[in-house]
Order: sequence, then structure tokens, then C-alpha cells
Amino acid sequence: MVRETPPGDLMSVDAARAAIIADIAPLAREDIALTDGLGRVLAEPLVARRSQPPMAVSAMDGFAARSADVAAVPAVLTQIGAVQAGGAFDSTVGPGQCTRIFTGAPVPDGADTIVIQEDTTLDGDQVTVREGAPAGRYIRPAGLDFNAGDTVLPAGRLLTARDIGLAAALNYPWLPVRRKPRVAILASGDEIVRPGEPVGGQQIVSSNSYALAAMVTAMGGEPVVLGIAGDSAEALRQTARAARGCDLLVTSGGASVGDHDLIQSALGSDEDPHYRLDVGFWRIAMRPGKPLIFGRYGPIPMLGLPGNPVSTVICAMIFLQPLVDRLLGLPVTEAPRAPAILDRDLAANDRRQDYLRCRLETDENGALRAHPFSRQDSAILSLMAAADGLLVRPPFDPARRAGEKVEILRFASTAWRF
Repeated sequence: MVRETPPGDLMSVDAARAAIIADIAPLAREDIALTDGLGRVLAEPLVARRSQPPMAVSAMDGFAARSADVAAVPAVLTQIGAVQAGGAFDSTVGPGQCTRIFTGAPVPDGADTIVIQEDTTLDGDQVTVREGAPAGRYIRPAGLDFNAGDTVLPAGRLLTARDIGLAAALNYPWLPVRRKPRVAILASGDEIVRPGEPVGGQQIVSSNSYALAAMVTAMGGEPVVLGIAGDSAEALRQTARAARGCDLLVTSGGASVGDHDLIQSALGSDEDPHYRLDVGFWRIAMRPGKPLIFGRYGPIPMLGLPGNPVSTVICAMIFLQPLVDRLLGLPVTEAPRAPAILDRDLAANDRRQDYLRCRLETDENGALRAHPFSRQDSAILSLMAAADGLLVRPPFDPARRAGEKVEILRFASTAWRF
């Protein structure tokens, strides 16, 4: 594990993400029913158990014939039988003969083309062909879709509804997938209460646990909300111990340097090594979210997020998403950045990477325009909900003028599933 950053130093966002990813291994596999596979991640590749189609079949309703017999038209053929999907035809189509055939039915031996019914006239067992059909016309060859033994769906794939249909065609009633990570969520602070509870004059309603639980669900994990721990070392220790058996502990609040910011001191001083926090690093060169912690709480990876609501959500987007992706065995990538035109002037940035909430609009020329909110206080959650994305400013970014190009992260990005 990367060790704690020296006092006074701040770790870059990229270095922190890389350290988190390097310290996490994918979870074990489990087998689930095909019907439960949507949104799960394959732990092993799916190899076709049969060919699709297993034999040459007709793509149209019509007559299976020999292309040589219909090279010159009109041609009169004798119908010797019929075959439908799921059926079989035991005879061979000989010269001057044909069989009635329906879509999906196996092509009889001897036939090498399908004459569609619209190009024929039937009189008893005599079929007049008015339009010829070359060899292979309207025939789906065996293995057109896939052949037995082909690797069709790779390991690490996030399964869509389309993939579920394909897995069924591959003949998989059960799917080998990564187990969903169980993410324990702990909020701390005497000043917060649950929604709906009596609120004291100096208290606020907790939102972080609920936002984090929703994000974990959208990321593909299972949230385990531990509740709210008071601002005492014993309360934190007792609440955090309920994370045992989970794959990840995420805390909210108590990560800074104030007298009541107890995460490091309380969890790091537990006498039981199974419940002791070993800090890998903390203090990130970003805004919001500077007092972020990453380490291990006994054997469990732990991500300590700041307590301000916006800081919690943005840090979860930047750091929790790749962590959960890694546990699921997904490729870890940052949400793709997009260019946009800045709508107002911005002062020069300091040494921290800045994530500004902004509205996004498309102008009459099709260009994306970013309007960062004038207030960026990390306690203003309503602007987080109103934003369309984040404007990313690197450390020491110079002053920007309206009309300049900037980079944004859109909340609609497929890399962020919330």
C-alpha cells in the first residue's frame, strides 16, 4: 500500500486513484441464474456450447430448390414435401424437384437455394418459378452467428439486456459473475440526524449515507448502511466494527484535522488489529475533497470521505467508482472528458485540481457551453443536483476568459452509472 503523504504535502488526484486501484483485487465469482444477469459482470468468458444456427436454415418462406434448376425461368418444379422450423426432411431434393420451406427450417439435402414464395405460382404439386435464385440465396449457413467453441462474451463484461439474450443463445442457464461488493457506509457527527427524526436547533439532516448508498447501488454494489456514529472514539469504533464481513468500508465525515475529526485517531488506535485502521494516504490536491483518506480497516479496504455533502458525492465519483469497478473486475477508466466553451471568466486556480459544478447547454452551432455556478461551496447540495457536469481545472490553471475552451465531466457519461 502507498504510505501516508508527508506532512504539508498533497497527493495528486491521478496518483491517489492509481494507488487505490493498485491495492484492490477483483472479488471471487459466483453463479447466478441467467434471468438475474442484467448489470452483472462476467467473471469468466462465455464460450459457445453449440453452433448457431446448428445447420443451414432458410431465411425466408418459399421453396428449397437446386439453383441449376432455376437458372432459366420460368421453370416448373415438382414439390416433393414440406419442412418447417424444428422439423426435418429425410429425402434429397433431386433435379426438377423442390420442397416447401418456412423461415428457420433446415435446408434439405440437395437444395442450395431458396426461391421466395412471392416469385412462384403453385398448381397442385407443380411450382412455377418466375424469378431465379443463385446458389446460397436466402440460406443462413451453419455457424452464421457463432460456432461451438467460439469465445463470444469476454470476462469483465458488464452485461446488458442484449448480452442476456446472447448468453441464452449460447445455452447458458447460469452465469459466472463477480460477486457484488458489499460496501459498508458509516456517517459520523453529533450534528446529523436521519431524515424524519426530530432535528435539534444545532443539527442538520443527514444526506451523505443515502447519496452514497444510491451511488453504490448504481455502481453495481450492495450498500450496507451502518448508521450514524457520534463524535466519540468509542462510538466510532463500535459502529465501524459492524463492517466486518463487508468488502469495503466508506466513511463520511471525521476525515479532517479538527478536534472532532476522529476517524484516523479513533480507528487507528484500536487494540484489536482486526479493527485497526492502517492509513495508506490522506490529503488530496483537489477541491472539494482535500481531506480524503485511503487505507485498510483490518483486512477491509477503507475510503474516508469528507463530510460536506458535495465533497462526499464528488469524491465518490472520482475515487469510489474506480474502487468498486476494480472489485467487480471491470476496466478502470475515468469518465471521459469533453471539450466545452466557458461562459464566464474564472480567476487563476491554486495548487489543487478543482471540480466546479456547472450547467451545460448546446448552442446554435452545436458546441457545448459550460456555465460554472458562481457559488461552489461544498455544503450546497442543491447546486449539485442542478448541475449537468463538473468543469475540471488542473492545478495552477491560469485565469480563464469567457469563450475559452475547458474540459468537463458530464453526469450523463456512461462511465458514471448514476
